[in-house]
Amino acid sequence: MYHSNERIDEIAASLDAIKESGQTYFHNQKGMIPSRTDTVAIVTGLQSRMVPSYFVSEAYSHGDTARRLEDLLLLIKRQLTAAYSFCGEITVVDTESLAYSILGEMPRIKALLIKDVQAIYEGDPAAKSPEEVILSYPGFLAISVYRIAHEFYLRGIPYLPRIMTEYAHEKTGVDIHAGATVGEYFFIDHGTGIVIGETTVIGNHVKIYQGVTLGAKSFELDGEGKPVKGIKRHPDIGNNCVIYANATILGGTTKIGDGSVIGANVWVTGSVPPNSTVYYNNK
Repeated sequence: MYHSNERIDEIAASLDAIKESGQTYFHNQKGMIPSRTDTVAIVTGLQSRMVPSYFVSEAYSHGDTARRLEDLLLLIKRQLTAAYSFCGEITVVDTESLAYSILGEMPRIKALLIKDVQAIYEGDPAAKSPEEVILSYPGFLAISVYRIAHEFYLRGIPYLPRIMTEYAHEKTGVDIHAGATVGEYFFIDHGTGIVIGETTVIGNHVKIYQGVTLGAKSFELDGEGKPVKGIKRHPDIGNNCVIYANATILGGTTKIGDGSVIGANVWVTGSVPPNSTVYYNNK
């Protein structure tokens, strides 16, 4: 039972007054806010369906997969409803069709993840088995979350893709924006400190080491001096490239040609021809 406390009542009234006046973003007229907990549950649930018995400890059967997918369908629909209502667009969104379309991509994503595991296992002499990659490698965890979040991003779903990739960022130190385009057989080694921007395009069979930044060189500004959104800001990385630790590659017009090697600690702001080697020279 609540007992009145004059000082607490004054603080509560001040908080409510700010909310009522619209002077803060921290409220929602419709009362629905996307849940970080449930959004992460969607990610881990989809991971456990694509790679059974690795992300959660449970026996595997087709019937169980179908039942768990039914549960995930409801969870996805609920978070889609929350995300769209939070930005006032729920009346024009068929959340059930959207949820089914995302689930329908899971077999394709699973096939991509199998290739990613293969790339990591074959590319890292320290990897004892593909199973070890799935169970313990932060690069694989970050990639698996990214590939799920990317499907939400492609459909223009608000909030949820960023919540997903920031969960992976928190867990692994790898920050892959859900909008980035990443090809097959992607290998992140060690991983900590990697940043891959929203408009980055990465080809097939690319290997990236810790501390790499694929970022923006500068931001085009609008008439009010604010960064223009929705334009190409990040580099393109060709097929069969290797980018070593702490390399920084910047710019929306920067293209790294197929088969190139970018050495550690270099700063690249211009395009590199195919089959090039770029390295730091302090002379």
